[in-house]
Parts: sequence; structure tokens; C-alpha cells
Amino acid sequence: MSDTKFSIVVPVFNEAESLAELYRRMCAVMDGLDGACELILVNDGSHDGTAQLLRALQAKDARVRVLEFSRNFGHQMAITAGLDYADGSAVIVIDADLQDPPEAIPLLVAEWQRGAQVVFAVRAKRLGESWLKRSSAAAFYRIINRLTELHIPLDSGDFRLLDRQVVLALREVREHHRFMRGLSVWLGFRQASVQYVRHERFAGVTKYPMRKMLRFAADGITSFSYVPLQLATTLGFLAAGLALLGIPAVLLLRLSGYLAFEGQATTLSSVLLLGGVQLIFLGIIGEYLGRIYNEVKKRPLYIISAQLGFADSAHNPRKP
Repeated sequence: MSDTKFSIVVPVFNEAESLAELYRRMCAVMDGLDGACELILVNDGSHDGTAQLLRALQAKDARVRVLEFSRNFGHQMAITAGLDYADGSAVIVIDADLQDPPEAIPLLVAEWQRGAQVVFAVRAKRLGESWLKRSSAAAFYRIINRLTELHIPLDSGDFRLLDRQVVLALREVREHHRFMRGLSVWLGFRQASVQYVRHERFAGVTKYPMRKMLRFAADGITSFSYVPLQLATTLGFLAAGLALLGIPAVLLLRLSGYLAFEGQATTLSSVLLLGGVQLIFLGIIGEYLGRIYNEVKKRPLYIISAQLGFADSAHNPRKP
């Protein structure tokens, strides 16, 4: 381990328009921190000129380190790589779009200096976001907290500080479907939170369209909860119980002459409904099986094509 006190990990994907401003503001923050800093920028397969800009930043500032993925592996993998390569006693994770202001980093550091090992940044306000985005995010956190044993702070994101001990523990968790927000909570340790105002994106467009957000939500729930599978079992027993009660009742009514065998449309609708529910739960089972399949293949979480600015190219104690 080096003498670095603070590592700032920034996953980057097609953020060429924001990099100059990001670097300027990060420099101001690092200059104000009491200790040596490193800025780890993880290029997640960008194709808009980001790679060239990152290399230029690294060439002029020895505090800048650059990791380049061989392709796009995703936001959570970029965070993972940054944590794997970070040398700091405290590691801060923050996005490159400047919605999370670098100026809030000293707030997290202050909590860490008071003894917290995981410091969550909680959004007191979310500027520039629609009502649908805010309400869906709030609903997601409430659902995952209800379905799992986790207690993720509401309105927190990936912006957080992790103590060195937490980072080392997190490096031992190598699952492929990663929900880093949940893993930070699951590890335990002393946790605290600070509040900040989340701003509008500085430039460009969001890299999390609705499809990716739904996939992210599914990863969060299925990574920490078996409730969807348990729900399938519960509904199965409920349907079987209703059938066991209903069949004798129908036969009794039929034999007594109070019921004629009519209503084919109702019967067909019931069969289609039951078949649809079965297919839904087959899909849920398939989702869990697919995750098991991905794990047993034991492929690397990410592949580094280049690393710049690191004193020792083989210093990473954890192979990806």
C-alpha cells in the first residue's frame, strides 16, 4: 500500500463534454484535502473521444490514474475496477456527470474522520429530475428494503466513501451481477450518511435509460432476495388450495342440479390467467438460473486494456 490517503474513483462512459470541468473541480477539492490524493478515472469503453482526453489529463497530472476497459463492461464493473486499483486509506466513488458535486466530498471525509467506515451521500434535493424519476427511485428503495434484509438509505446512490478495510472486504466479493449500493450495506461496518443537493447533469445525456434502470432494479432485488421465488411457491399453494376446495363444491352443486356446465369463456379466461402466471414465474426462475450460470463460468468481471499513471503496473492485489 502506498502513502495515498484519499482515492477518488470516477467511472467514465462517453463524458468528453464534462471531463475538463470535472478535472478542474476535482483539483480544487483534492488541493483542499489534508493528505495525498489520487484520481482514478475508469474508461468504460467510451467512443466519443473520452479516451484521448483522459490520457491528456494523466500526462499533465501525476495524481491522475487511468484504467481503460477493452469494451463496455458497465457502470458497476467500472466502480469495481476502480476499487480494485485504489490505494487510498479512504476511497470516494463519484460519477463523472457532475450531478453529484465534488465539493461535497469533504462532507464525507469529515464523517470518516469521526470514525465512520461507510459514508453514504443522501440527496436532500434532486434538481432537474422529473416527478416520475424521483418517485420511481423512492419506490425502488422502499421495495428493496422491504424484500431484503438490507437498509439502504433512501435517496442514496453510488456517491459514497469507503474505508480501506471496507474496500479490502469488497474485493473478496466477485459476483458478476453487482449491485454496489447493496453490497456496501451488506458488508456492515460503521455506517453514516451526509446530505447534499444533487444538480442537473453538466453536459450530455443520461447513460441510464429506462431499460437499464429496470435491469439495475432487477439486479438489486435478485442479488439480495429470494422473495420472488417464495412468492411463486405461495401462489402455487394458494391456487392448489382453492382447487381442492372448489372441485368438491362444483361436483356437489352439479349433482344437486344447481349448476349447469356453462361458461366456456370464463373457463378459458381462467386457464389463460393461470398459464400466464406460470410463465411469469418460469421467467423468474430462469432469471435466477441464468445468474447461477454466469457465476459458474468464472469469467473475469472486466478486462483492462491499458492502465496509466500507476507506479507499479502489477500493483493490483486482486485479479479481476
